[in-house]
Amino acid sequence: MKPLHPWDVTVEEAIRIQEDLKGSIVLENRFLKWKTIAGADASYSRHHPLLWGTIAVLTYPELELLDQVTVEGEVNFPYIPGLFSFREGPVLLKAFQKLKIKPDLILFDGHGIAHPRGIGLASHLGLWLDLPSIGCARTSLIKESTAPEKEKGSVRWIYREGEKVGAALRTREGVKPLFVSPGHRIDLMTSLRIVLSTCKAYRLPEPLRKAHQISRNRVPRP
Repeated sequence: MKPLHPWDVTVEEAIRIQEDLKGSIVLENRFLKWKTIAGADASYSRHHPLLWGTIAVLTYPELELLDQVTVEGEVNFPYIPGLFSFREGPVLLKAFQKLKIKPDLILFDGHGIAHPRGIGLASHLGLWLDLPSIGCARTSLIKESTAPEKEKGSVRWIYREGEKVGAALRTREGVKPLFVSPGHRIDLMTSLRIVLSTCKAYRLPEPLRKAHQISRNRVPRP
């Protein structure tokens, strides 16, 4: 894992880093198959400037848990939509370094290229880790006017400056869609297929659901 930049930066410096990095994102499949898939998520304390970053590694396609790591960290960057990688990136990278089993592909609770500057958490950390990565978020950073149909697998494309960058994806019939976009070293259609294939009985893909459960369980109760 080769460091790309410092994390202790101002908001202006963070935006400049995003602008500098986005030209390095690859939106082509750079792998033939994968046997492991990870979910990465972070949970926050309500009472202290702390967060817990978790990465859970599962088999694919069976989706059985193989490895998990949770790391505690301090919140050192303000809450600014579009810059979440500077809040959650350091703790998630520390968790990744402690994994015994490194995944072939990783899903992030955040955005890939469906982002105002084209480089959300999934793209940013995909570049840092040099891994195929997918953004799978619960809300969109790019305003859209229509929702997908109610059937599972329905999509509504998301465009940025006229370019198709992601989709609102209905992962279960009747539930709210997820906002999926490629992060790095993967294309949009493959990203959608992987997310759907890992949504078994719930709205969230199983790797992200598992990572979220683990990180939330680490947050101290009041």
